[in-house]
Amino acid sequence: MSAPSSTPTSACPSYAAVLHVPYARRTFAAALVGRLSYGMVSPAVLLAVVRATGSYAAAGTIMAAFGTATVLLLPLRAALVDRHGPRRALPPMALLYGGLLCALAAVTWSPGTPEVVLGAVAALTGMCAPPLGPTMRSVWGELVGDRGLLQRAYSLDGVAEELLYVVGPLVVGGVLGFAPPAAGVLLSAVLVVTGTLAFVMSPALAGVRVSAGGGRELRLARVRGLLGPVVVAGGTGLALSAACLLVMAFVEQRGYGDDVVPWVLAALSAGSAVGGLLNGAVNWRTAARVRLSGAAAGLGLALAAAGFATGVWSLTVAVGCAGFFVAPALTTAYLLADETAVPEARTQAGAWVNMAVNAGSSGGSVVTGLLVGRLPLGVCFVVAGVVAGGAGVVGCLPARRGWSRSSPRP
Repeated sequence: MSAPSSTPTSACPSYAAVLHVPYARRTFAAALVGRLSYGMVSPAVLLAVVRATGSYAAAGTIMAAFGTATVLLLPLRAALVDRHGPRRALPPMALLYGGLLCALAAVTWSPGTPEVVLGAVAALTGMCAPPLGPTMRSVWGELVGDRGLLQRAYSLDGVAEELLYVVGPLVVGGVLGFAPPAAGVLLSAVLVVTGTLAFVMSPALAGVRVSAGGGRELRLARVRGLLGPVVVAGGTGLALSAACLLVMAFVEQRGYGDDVVPWVLAALSAGSAVGGLLNGAVNWRTAARVRLSGAAAGLGLALAAAGFATGVWSLTVAVGCAGFFVAPALTTAYLLADETAVPEARTQAGAWVNMAVNAGSSGGSVVTGLLVGRLPLGVCFVVAGVVAGGAGVVGCLPARRGWSRSSPRP
């Protein structure tokens, strides 16, 4: 890949400087439209399947099929983008994914569709989801030449993505005011197709070239410097899902109303947004791997502290402090993945980190669900904190690369 434009280096570039890069606003806005679909699709599909089957157990199984197909095949879809370029690879994925979302909306519009059919359509749909997040981060690397400005671009991207996953369920809630849940699935299809096509039509992608041999399989064993970012991303995903479940259990156990849960979790999102923006605004002199380890340690300590909360206010403060380290950890993980990979494998490298977050989140939900009720909640918070902080130990290990930007591949 080659950058279509260049940006002057500045000692302490601002977020405004990121958006003033030629074509950055247009490209980023289009990507966010498509990525809003991902913020909406899970709650929309879940509600649509529950309405169609009347069973939460069936809905959970079908959502597991959808999520597993989406996550496990993400590096493969990213490899297709690296091999063929985003302009050739993304539109077919988006059109197929959007069409399957429409099919999923059709079979869930009213009750009666067999659960096996719903599961098959959901799994097929997840297999085709275009990797817009990893591709946008790869494009940032092409648009922005200065590493300090790239850090701000990644921070802005991470905070925006966090907000999409807050706005998405609200949009689905608005749709439910006048239409069935399947209409939210249809809207997700429209957003991903529209956003993807607008994204690939941006002039920023006109100069993207595919290197010879691009898109080869990117294995963690061959790019060992990627292991730290992936492990920390997985630990962060696990911590996030554990925090959500443990907050709900805490509220129920202490007799607070269910309406308290969204406010406590909002503190997590708010803390992450603030931490992400501050992380991007600092002109760091500390090595990225040290920052990655520090963010993981901070997340672990804050989660462990939440285990000593005596009421909802102290819990909210502890959860907000934990959130403060989430976006910095993920932003730094993506930056390290970008540095580790050769240019023609950037999208794949980011996809491994993305996959680790989602896999950690899924695993965290399962493990935390098993621990709640068997261990005191305080101990569960501490265990989640130890796992998240322990991931940071791997994150600070020195990188030993099989591939790098300056060395040829075997």
